[in-house]
Amino acid sequence: MARNSLPTITAGEAGLNRYLDDIRKFPMLEPQEEYMLGKRYAEHGDRDAAHKLVTSHLRLVAKIAMGYRGYGLPIGEVVSEGNVGLMQAVKKFDPERGFRLATYAMWWIKASIQEYILRSWSLVKMGTTANQKRLFFNLRRLKGRIQAIDEGDLKPEHVKEIATKLQVSEEEVISMNRRLHGDASLNAPIKASEGESGQWQDWLVDGHESQEAVLIEQDELETRRRMLAKAMGVLNERERRIFEARRLAEDPVTLEELSSEFDISRERVRQIEVRAFEKVQEAVQKEALEAARALRVVDA
Repeated sequence: MARNSLPTITAGEAGLNRYLDDIRKFPMLEPQEEYMLGKRYAEHGDRDAAHKLVTSHLRLVAKIAMGYRGYGLPIGEVVSEGNVGLMQAVKKFDPERGFRLATYAMWWIKASIQEYILRSWSLVKMGTTANQKRLFFNLRRLKGRIQAIDEGDLKPEHVKEIATKLQVSEEEVISMNRRLHGDASLNAPIKASEGESGQWQDWLVDGHESQEAVLIEQDELETRRRMLAKAMGVLNERERRIFEARRLAEDPVTLEELSSEFDISRERVRQIEVRAFEKVQEAVQKEALEAARALRVVDA
């Protein structure tokens, strides 16, 4: 895609360290610069713009790839597969959506790396459902969390805990744990849960939501956040403080604490909270109606 080649990783920790040093030399992009480069590539196929977009995100690929070092595969190959995902993301990146490339590329990078790992592991008799893929990619993490990282079979209580968290059967947890300690093979035959058979290369569809669906969800979430921020402009300073402390804080502040802060009764704090919520709700609804009307005008 780009005229210039990307840095490569040679074998060993020294090779990895050299690669990390090399990719740190590529500058990070400011939002406006990233937007303009994305426009140049999307509209004119500018390869130099694409190269800058790719190289500025190689550190993101390396960071994600490091999270998959526990699968016993060459880290250079894992990084290379992640770079392939990054390049695919750049090809499909639409800067007009308002998101940074890193947000979009992350899903492509992970999908590319995970497909490579699946291709490289023999999971005979395991099937390929979304739950089983989730078990494959989360078993090591959960074992580490519950301090069950020793080689060999899991304790029954650990098996039960993991099966419950990942919504799979205990038999699947035991079998997957044994497979992860077995030898790897390429192009291994598999039998899917629906009775169909084939090779791993035939079953590489990612079980996660599509990148498009993820972006739509993120777009809607960002829209709601913008509307909320704008709606809170109708509140005075005290109302805003109470509303944020009671409705938006991860650990809500108690009525007693706010009562002491503003030297008013707890009941008065509660009344202000309710009124502030109603005002914000009305403002958000108004904003949503105006946005809907504007959209209808554009569509017309």
